[in-house]
Amino acid sequence: MHLRLDPITCDGHGVCAELFPERIELDDWGYPIVDASPIPERMLADARRAVFACPVLALKLVEDELAATARPRPS
Repeated sequence: MHLRLDPITCDGHGVCAELFPERIELDDWGYPIVDASPIPERMLADARRAVFACPVLALKLVEDELAATARPRPS
């Protein structure tokens, strides 16, 4: 899993960075800079908390694209 930010939707509230500073920092204008590297299992609860707290739903937790392509499709 990793974080994905929609920069157009983001209003720069900064809640995500407060809740998940290990992977999200704010730029000079208060908008998040998201570390897109995979999130270890031990950090997933914090990542989910940041995603659910986003007031404009600009932050998402998505499955690793590489892992998704490796899975067989259901018939």
